[in-house]
Order: sequence, then structure tokens, then C-alpha cells
Amino acid sequence: MSKSFEVIERVGISTESISEAIKSVLKEANEEKPVAWFEVVEQRGRLTSDGSVEFQVKIKIGRKL
Repeated sequence: MSKSFEVIERVGISTESISEAIKSVLKEANEEKPVAWFEVVEQRGRLTSDGSVEFQVKIKIGRKL
């Protein structure tokens, strides 16, 4: 069994919450290849031109090789 991992970075976006942004990006990444672990690197957001809030989260994802 491999003890090596690849690490990728992704940004998740949600208009609901930081948690939903994390869940959505992890779900998408896990469909491509199983996710072993993740680390939240940055949390941020923005106010859109129509006044709604957009949550953004940058995560590192570890996958077994």
C-alpha cells in the first residue's frame, strides 16, 4: 500500500456558507478520485454587484497515490 499522497488545491464557492463551499468542492474532488484528507488554507468572501454574499474557501486536498 502506498504511503505517498498527492496534494492539490481547489477553491470552493457557495452563496450559503463556508461549510457549503467546503462540502461542494470536496464532493466534486472525491468524484474524480477518493479524498483522504483536506486542510482549509484560506477563507474569504465577496459582495456581489446585486448585494448578495459569496463565500469562498481554498483547501488543500490529499489523495493516496
